[in-house]
Amino acid sequence: MAFFASWLTSAIAAAVAVWLIPGFEPVGDKLTSIVVFSLAIALVNMSVRPIMQFLSLPLTVLTLGIFHLIVNAAALLIASWLSVNIFGMGVHIINFGSAFIGAIVISVVSSVVGSIIGAD
Repeated sequence: MAFFASWLTSAIAAAVAVWLIPGFEPVGDKLTSIVVFSLAIALVNMSVRPIMQFLSLPLTVLTLGIFHLIVNAAALLIASWLSVNIFGMGVHIINFGSAFIGAIVISVVSSVVGSIIGAD
C-alpha cells in the first residue's frame, strides 16, 4: 500500500510538472505517459538515486544541500530517458534547465500531496 501511495504522489507531481513546465513533453497518451514516467521515477529513486546521492555527498555538504537539486534533476533526466526509450512512452525532458525546475516543482508538489494523503 505504501508503494501505491508513493506512486500516486509521484504521478500527481509529474502531472503538475507536465502542466506547468514547457520543457516537459508527454510522448504518447498524456495520462498513460505520466503514469509510465512516474513508474520510471520510482525505479530510478530506488536504484540509481541513492548511489548518486552518496557519491555527491561532499558537494552537497559544501553547498549546504543545494547540490541535491542537481542530483534530483539528473535523476529526472534518467527517468525521462528510461520511460521514453525503454518503455516507449513517458515524458521527454528537453534540457537540464527544465529538469532542474521540474525537480523543484516535483519536490514541492510531492511534499504537499504526500502530507495530504499520508504517504511517507
